[in-house]
Amino acid sequence: MKIAAITTPEAEYLLELRFPARTDRMAMVRDLVRSAARFCGFDEAGTHDIVLAVGEACQNVILHAYEGRGDGPILLDILQNADSIILRVTDFGPAVAPTAVQPRALRDLRPGGLGTYFIQNLMDTTDFGRSPSGVGNVLQMSKKKDPSK
Repeated sequence: MKIAAITTPEAEYLLELRFPARTDRMAMVRDLVRSAARFCGFDEAGTHDIVLAVGEACQNVILHAYEGRGDGPILLDILQNADSIILRVTDFGPAVAPTAVQPRALRDLRPGGLGTYFIQNLMDTTDFGRSPSGVGNVLQMSKKKDPSK
């Protein structure tokens, strides 16, 4: 994933959610993301892609930023503009070098480790960088709306 200036010009905030980095909260988070994607006009396939990408991103935060402890917060911001839904996942764990957040090759057959691959292939853009506060990391993803709808 590339590092970029994470900005969202002319975007409307739909939802700001703060929740503990615990897997038992993910069903609720997925339900909210599903509702937001539908609100933005995504069909079932697009909604599924968005929910899967956000779920993978949050699972990565839970496992890697907080090492499964469940003691840190995750912030999820959901925005929309004229042509896209924008989702921003922020953690407050140790900063990660963007070069360390790379998908492994699909031919490397072993359990786990494909979350970043799925995120990059399901979403139209993915930008990873440090939190603006300098503490933690931010993954911003976007997916374009179907112009025919």
